[in-house]
Amino acid sequence: MGRLDSKVALITGAAGSIGAATARQFAAEGARVVLSDLDEDRVAAVAAELGGDEVACATVADVTDSAQVRAAVQLAVDRFGGLDVAFANAGIAGPIAPVSEFPEDAFDAVLAVNVRGPFLVAKHALAVMRDGGSLIINSSVVGLTSDRGIAGYATSKHAVVGLMRTAAKEVADRGIRVNTIHPGPVDNAFQHRIEVTATGAAQDRAAEIFEEMIPLGRHAQAEEIARSVVFLASDDSSFVTGHTLAVDGGLSI
Repeated sequence: MGRLDSKVALITGAAGSIGAATARQFAAEGARVVLSDLDEDRVAAVAAELGGDEVACATVADVTDSAQVRAAVQLAVDRFGGLDVAFANAGIAGPIAPVSEFPEDAFDAVLAVNVRGPFLVAKHALAVMRDGGSLIINSSVVGLTSDRGIAGYATSKHAVVGLMRTAAKEVADRGIRVNTIHPGPVDNAFQHRIEVTATGAAQDRAAEIFEEMIPLGRHAQAEEIARSVVFLASDDSSFVTGHTLAVDGGLSI
């Protein structure tokens, strides 16, 4: 028996390292999964890994587009008979610049993906989610802290905590739990780009600089973040809602 047997899940940003790792672990725990991403080829490849049409399907959706998000949610209902878990995982980082110099169009773009995106997932998923389900929003360690130069990203990742807390109260009477997860630096291309931009160093040195700030002294693997998402999706977290789960190696201490 898997921890997600008979559950149906939707994952946005499913072609990225955290999304794909979560999809694999969801499927291994018995879930049927709808995978959504803008990268059609990569998300289809992830779905193909999971065991065929009876286990997973892929769809292309822009999380800033309400109709496309609604269609991805409806695909889960139509293909697999319902929806029990939604993981709002799609996100972008944006540039690094002081607030006084931060490009306004870039700020708007980051909030569109990182705030409007999870809002639309929550709006459409919670409307059809079965009682006892789970909504998980991927925030960041900088949804609990912040640093210089990341006004767009940090603002967006703090904002979804407010969304989560509001939704958690609204759907508690249906037994639906809503939580945010706050990964620290993960060993993936997304994080490495941030580190190189932030430090101006080559990738290996930039990674070392970041690891010097992490009490556990290393980057996370995507699979470690995925295991925490499985916890929040499963009945192991049946009395956890409105929670900000840091999976950051101690970076937010």
